Amino acid sequence: MRHLNYTHLLYFWTVAREGSISKASKVLHLTPQTISGQLKLLEQAVGEPLLQRVGRGLALTETGHVVNQYADEIFTLGAELSQRIRSKQPGIPVAFNVGICNSIPKLVACGVLSPALDLPDPIRIVCHEGDLDHLLGELAVHRLDLVLSDRAIPPGMNVKAYNHDLGTSSIAFFAHRRDAARYKKRFPDSLHDAPMLLPAGSTANRRGLEEWFDRVGVTPRVVAEFDDSALLKAFGSAGIGVFPAPSAIGNEVEHMYHARQIGIADGISDSFFAISPERKLKHPAVVKITESATALLN
Repeated sequence: MRHLNYTHLLYFWTVAREGSISKASKVLHLTPQTISGQLKLLEQAVGEPLLQRVGRGLALTETGHVVNQYADEIFTLGAELSQRIRSKQPGIPVAFNVGICNSIPKLVACGVLSPALDLPDPIRIVCHEGDLDHLLGELAVHRLDLVLSDRAIPPGMNVKAYNHDLGTSSIAFFAHRRDAARYKKRFPDSLHDAPMLLPAGSTANRRGLEEWFDRVGVTPRVVAEFDDSALLKAFGSAGIGVFPAPSAIGNEVEHMYHARQIGIADGISDSFFAISPERKLKHPAVVKITESATALLN
């Protein structure tokens, strides 16, 4: 393949995004004939067709899909670079992109991240939620500056990133205000056959809770399971069942979800990690987050 002309690549990327040469011509303020000519030059450089006629429209060829994927990354990174340079102007906050594992309680994420907003140089926190594997992939291609996780990087994961321990919190159980007194009495025996809201079965948190149930000899009645911790608490707020949450955010859980703490699951805890591309932390927001987390956790 010959040397790519990035102007030609931009025209192709715009056509692929807009769905037609005529629409792309309006976005680029060029004639359709000009764009068609530039696309032919790009196809000559690549050595294969990138677009094909389907009815009255255009569709990407197999090679076109590959080229478009790379073009999307190139121009997205270019836009981020432009934004980052502009953000160094006084008074314009720098975007700080954080990936948050969907199993992390939202109140924990808020408590851990919010101190970064007090830095002398303002930042704008942009939160992205997902599973850990996906977020680590985004971190690897520099779309994220940090990942907040309730587990360390899985063994064998081919990504240049480092775990930074933020701390731990014991696990407490909560129930709706109207039900809390009867569950608090004789805890944990009161959980036997109690309607229970739990994290989804694939999480480390769920495995720890099940081991604890076996250890104390109770078998709750699991009525719902959740990937999203906020949705779990919303069901708890409706009085549908007893639910676990980190004791570190117990006061907030009681206030926001009309609940009362009924007991602590002795011997189990949630761990939280900041995962960063840096072994030695230098990013001021990440440094602030890791330093401040000890006030919330442990």
